[in-house]
Amino acid sequence: MPEQNREVRPHSKNRHVISSEGSVLQVPLDWELLPPGDAALTRRVKASGPCWIVMETKGRRQISRGIWADANLIETNRLKLLIERASPAYEKKLQANRHRRAKQQAQYESEFRASVLYFLNFENRYQSIAKELATRISDHATPVNSGTVARTQRIPIQERAEAATIAWMRHQTTAYDSLHIPRIKGKRREIRRRLAQQSNRLLRAYRQGDDLDPADCPLQKALSQ
Repeated sequence: MPEQNREVRPHSKNRHVISSEGSVLQVPLDWELLPPGDAALTRRVKASGPCWIVMETKGRRQISRGIWADANLIETNRLKLLIERASPAYEKKLQANRHRRAKQQAQYESEFRASVLYFLNFENRYQSIAKELATRISDHATPVNSGTVARTQRIPIQERAEAATIAWMRHQTTAYDSLHIPRIKGKRREIRRRLAQQSNRLLRAYRQGDDLDPADCPLQKALSQ
């Protein structure tokens, strides 16, 4: 019987997994798989006894496939949670948490938009365009679970704002989405770098206050849609 938590990978054979060392392990007979989706139950099961955490790699992402644990332990924790969740105190706590998260999200959206505006730094004559662009970028990048660079905590917010701006420009003001990119290592990165240079030249023109024809400017065309 396993005595500690460990991370494993899925195996094609039913009730078997692959350890981090590459060994094929058979799941204990009295265990069952708790699917992902209920974070509270998953946390409690992990803390209650030994389990196997099933993770699958997809490209650069690590995807949870659930956890194997003692079936009785899973059921006991599930029933305890059901009782707690039926109480008025639990509902009150949920509402408070929702309010707190909504407040934090609104604050982050405001801070992120301000950071985008700071990065844009358009000349005064183009301030209205800067404000509209910052709003578009923030609305796209900041939603929870959007998977964009704006949601990462690994880099400062100013770097997130810059990266999100360049990403938005790449998709909205260049032909990137319609390009056929050969499956050659480094090719996509090379094209993104070249398009980023193109976007930065356009942003520089707005910072300098250059005369730009709305009919020819890809940024103004994108904002008009």
